[in-house]
Amino acid sequence: MLRWLLVLFLALLVLSALSPLLRRLGIGRLPGDLHFRLFGVECHVPLASTVLLSLFATLIARLLGL
Repeated sequence: MLRWLLVLFLALLVLSALSPLLRRLGIGRLPGDLHFRLFGVECHVPLASTVLLSLFATLIARLLGL
């Protein structure tokens, strides 16, 4: 369990560091991404971007044989 928490933490750290680059590439602004304001708080739910990034990660893992 500790290993999965460490992997999750590292993945979030890498994604947050790459966030400006991903925004310039259009990730986070796809048609399926939800962005709305609720009671003065902006909420961003990147549904389409999450699916796209998971497909990309699966493709890389399959190519590397993981």
